[in-house]
Amino acid sequence: MDPTPPPPHRPVIRSQADLERAWRHLVEPLGFSAHSTWMMLIDAEDHPLPQLTQVEDCDRVPEPEVLTGFAELAAHLLDDVAPGGRWAFLRSRPGAGVTDVDRAWARGLVEACRELGVPTEVVHLATDVDLLPLPLDSLAA
Repeated sequence: MDPTPPPPHRPVIRSQADLERAWRHLVEPLGFSAHSTWMMLIDAEDHPLPQLTQVEDCDRVPEPEVLTGFAELAAHLLDDVAPGGRWAFLRSRPGAGVTDVDRAWARGLVEACRELGVPTEVVHLATDVDLLPLPLDSLAA
């Protein structure tokens, strides 16, 4: 038996389909007991960094200061760890379908990051039933 751990999953992410495959690799099989937001930093060479950040207790519509905090953290880490990169966010929760809370998180994260000049990918939602993209143009208030 080889004691060397396998290398981290580092796909190339150049499209929304690539990103969805990466999220599926990380979260399947589906099934969640809590509401979380996951942050994936993708470097300038289109590879995700091997660490994910999970923020728990994301079960309500986010307050503006929470979204600003996410964007400020994203900006700081991007500058320090992966200049020229971008962020991908995934909301996970029990249940099925897309809710107003899901839409508020997705829209709020993208808009807060945009205000600070932080590049983002399409936000994804993972539930007990499916994993799907939440494109900004489908998230009208």
